[in-house]
Amino acid sequence: MHTAKLETTLARFPSLTLLVLGDYFLDLYLEIDSALAEVSLETGLEAHQVTRTRASPGAAGTVAANLRALGVNVIALGVLGDDGNGFELQRALREMDVEVAALIVARTRVTPTYAKPLRDGVELNRLDIKNRAPLEPEIEEQLIARARELSSRVNGIVIVDQVHEATGGVITARVRDEIARLGEARIVTAESRARGGEFRNVIVQANLREAQHATGLASIEECGAELHRRTNRIAYITNGADGIFVFDDLGCAHIPAIPVAEPIDPVGAGDSVLAGFSAALCAGASARAAADMGNLVASVTIQQIGTTGTATPAQVLAAARRVPFSLPRPTC
Repeated sequence: MHTAKLETTLARFPSLTLLVLGDYFLDLYLEIDSALAEVSLETGLEAHQVTRTRASPGAAGTVAANLRALGVNVIALGVLGDDGNGFELQRALREMDVEVAALIVARTRVTPTYAKPLRDGVELNRLDIKNRAPLEPEIEEQLIARARELSSRVNGIVIVDQVHEATGGVITARVRDEIARLGEARIVTAESRARGGEFRNVIVQANLREAQHATGLASIEECGAELHRRTNRIAYITNGADGIFVFDDLGCAHIPAIPVAEPIDPVGAGDSVLAGFSAALCAGASARAAADMGNLVASVTIQQIGTTGTATPAQVLAAARRVPFSLPRPTC
């Protein structure tokens, strides 16, 4: 994407509203100072001393944060527990000016949370709080009804299916059926840890491992062609430092990643790519130009260490000016 086209696309973002539907997690960071460690009188075990906590939206919340940083308006739709983590998650989303009125709060659910202890800056084993039971039918119905109602207000829909397990997440088979119907007449993009091959009428993003799991195939070319066939839409496959592979009716194109210097933190890079190309597609960019946007956004966020980063339009433009986008794009 040439700089002039990039500027035009970025300038359209503030006029867009996207619905981000999916699994909203709270990323809860616990900063531990090992020099203050104590021994528990009750157990005799070391008691870690937390000197600071910080919370930020994760999973679908990360995508929402990336879109807001780019200037896109966001409506959040998901299911939270009626608990303290849900309160913190809603507060964090409001602080980013994400519209949260559509979020469903249910006493029967917990707010999915990734608790991330950091001892002297080094992340320890994560503690996951997730729902282990299926989504109740009445909540499922409410979620579908709100998605249908909100679809008329937005320029596109972004789906984040974060939960690996067959139960516990909000993107159930019935919700996917509704997403397929909504995707017949509007731009719908999605990422899924375990079920990318089950979407229809949806532009799917997957990394190579997820694409292999979804299709049962091995190579990027095979996986991408199969996802494009199943979804009847563009398929994006990311492959780390190798960039993005785009599959559409024109065939396959390889969009190389943006070179960045070490150190990098790739956590959340896929969410950055999803936000970038989703916004660009809704702003009228081509499939390949949208992949450029995804790469640019990710090149900024992976340089933010120890946090799930975001990229502003100014940062995206600065990254673009360092890259010769006039070079031809290689085919697969």
